Amino acid sequence: MEAVGAGEEGEEPPKEARILGSELVESYTVYIIQVSVGSHQWTVKHRYSDFHDLHEKLVSEKKIDKNLLPPKKIIGKNSKSLVEKREKELEVYLQTLLVKFPVAAPKLLSHFLHFHLYEINGNTAALAEELFHRGEQLLMAGEVFSLRPLQLYAITQQLCQGKPTCANGDAKTDLGHILDFTCRLKYLKVTGTEGPFGTSNIQEHLLPFDLSIFKSLHQIEINHCGANLIKGLTSSKHTLTTMSVRFSATSMKEILVPEASEFDQWEPEGALSSFPVTAVIPTWKTLTTLDMSHNRISQIDDSVKLIPKIEFLELSHNDVSLVENLQHLYNLIHLDLSYNKLASLEGVHTKLGNIKTLNLAGNLLERLCGLNKLYSLVNLDLSSNKIDQIDEIRNIGSLPCLEKVVLSNNPLSIIPDYRTKVLAQFGDRASEVCLDNISTTEKELDTVEVLKAIQKAKEVKYKLNNSDKKISEDSRLTAASSKSNCSSLTVHPSSSSLPRPVSSSQGNHK
Repeated sequence: MEAVGAGEEGEEPPKEARILGSELVESYTVYIIQVSVGSHQWTVKHRYSDFHDLHEKLVSEKKIDKNLLPPKKIIGKNSKSLVEKREKELEVYLQTLLVKFPVAAPKLLSHFLHFHLYEINGNTAALAEELFHRGEQLLMAGEVFSLRPLQLYAITQQLCQGKPTCANGDAKTDLGHILDFTCRLKYLKVTGTEGPFGTSNIQEHLLPFDLSIFKSLHQIEINHCGANLIKGLTSSKHTLTTMSVRFSATSMKEILVPEASEFDQWEPEGALSSFPVTAVIPTWKTLTTLDMSHNRISQIDDSVKLIPKIEFLELSHNDVSLVENLQHLYNLIHLDLSYNKLASLEGVHTKLGNIKTLNLAGNLLERLCGLNKLYSLVNLDLSSNKIDQIDEIRNIGSLPCLEKVVLSNNPLSIIPDYRTKVLAQFGDRASEVCLDNISTTEKELDTVEVLKAIQKAKEVKYKLNNSDKKISEDSRLTAASSKSNCSSLTVHPSSSSLPRPVSSSQGNHK
């Protein structure tokens, strides 16, 4: 991708400084300077005394012409005519300095025009000098070191230029100090901005950068960057244990297997494949914690095959609508899928065999039938869903390890005696369950026992009724059967065997 703000490869982008205008602050005039380097622009504000101080030092250190800066004016210094004249003179002054130092501005000028914040050479020089003084101390302390996407972009661009690593001749600003530090750093945080950075037009999430200069990372956190523009992250596969990528990605593949787009078929290293593959991808061998919350991920794709050691997976605040592919994560014990678009949990137990903590808050769930076989589950958050039937709680009521359940902000939570009715679904384990982060009270347990007794009585009555009904039905069946048997045993002689009746005339006949 073409570098934003850079010139042709190997060339320095053009630098300009223009005075856009001025404004009166209290009793003095402040000049508004627009600095441009390639397509990058930013503004800086300085009063005339700042220019004067800069000039005095540059005359002393860099031997520039002392008459280059317009002289001071005491009388009428804030008059409109003088201010307008001075704007033009100061613009000429700044542009002359930029022409005199086309590659790397002196530190004084760099800080005056905020090159140390926004421009490639100034940015890397400032970082190199900081690490020259504090790098060893930071590495020894094992602290998290923060970099901006713009700083990483500047380092990447400077390495691509193939120029001397010390542009301004000061050994403290040599790029080597950065490379030595990044090679040994263990904990890195990269945080961009949602909009333009500082007073500039620079959109940090549109800046490409390469992380392959980091050789020893154990933990990385990335926020507000363009995941598809990040290169070299996979070079840390063999060392990373914890990774967080937020407000940056549209898919898990962008981070876990960015090279997937280059191959038709790929499989993780060590997998047995039943079909030909065009690539075998190494796994993230040491990664145990992955946070990809607050992104625009719509699918738990098959790239999770590459993170077999994952124990903690955070995917909250995304657009996931289906729990899939997690059967590949045999070590997963904590899963956060809160604030997604889940409406069904069908077959979840086949994907989450050893899960202990499951956060499903803020989804679209009405039924809980997919949770009834998560026998390892200890903590379950179902708040802010659409569950409206107490009977649904039976699906989790028999889970043997469940200790904490959150059901607040569901329709069923406004049912009268909601807590005791829910706790009653846990039977003899009601005292072991903490509902909605509130410990169960003795009074609630007493009520639960009453509810259980009532429920048991109903069940006994139901069984008795069913038993009586069954006996009654059996009696009728037996009676019917007996009658049928009796009927079958009665002999009905045929008409030919019956004795003929004696007629009266025959009876009186002798």
